[in-house]
Amino acid sequence: MDFEQAWRKALQYTEIVRTRVQPLVTMGETRVPYILLCESAVNEGDTVVRKGNILVEKPSLIVPPNNPQFIGFDMDVETGVDQNSFINFLLVRGVTIPSLRYDNKTNSLDIFEKKLSEAIKYYRDLLQREENVQTGLIVGPQDCWQFSLLIFICMQIARNAEYDIKKLLEEYHKKKKWE
Repeated sequence: MDFEQAWRKALQYTEIVRTRVQPLVTMGETRVPYILLCESAVNEGDTVVRKGNILVEKPSLIVPPNNPQFIGFDMDVETGVDQNSFINFLLVRGVTIPSLRYDNKTNSLDIFEKKLSEAIKYYRDLLQREENVQTGLIVGPQDCWQFSLLIFICMQIARNAEYDIKKLLEEYHKKKKWE
């Protein structure tokens, strides 16, 4: 599957079942835990469970605009396309991502031996019982999981925009007050 097909498939089939409730940190880095559920391509009726964290680093004045860095998304390993080609692919389609560093660490890759619908219910209930407000729950295609994670993290950034602007203005006014 080429990038275009993978991107369209991820856009069509990615579902953010449960967003992260806590906002991202404006002036620091945020560890965003996730659980990504995918129907198994090998064992029909099973669900692949990918648990991990994406570290979203604070904005940097050194990194030029529209030049995000993706680490741990295994684009070159699984698709044969390097990070720069991936970023160009997104830019050509009008997708711009803030100039941040996105570092994905997959902690575990397991099989849930039940259908995807049952896995969704199980993990949604688990996160609810644990009162876990940090972990996102995502559903996406197994063969383009990287795009599903990217869609998830972009949704988190977009949800955070108003909060970020308020924090940036507060910081600016604090500095001006003391000058």
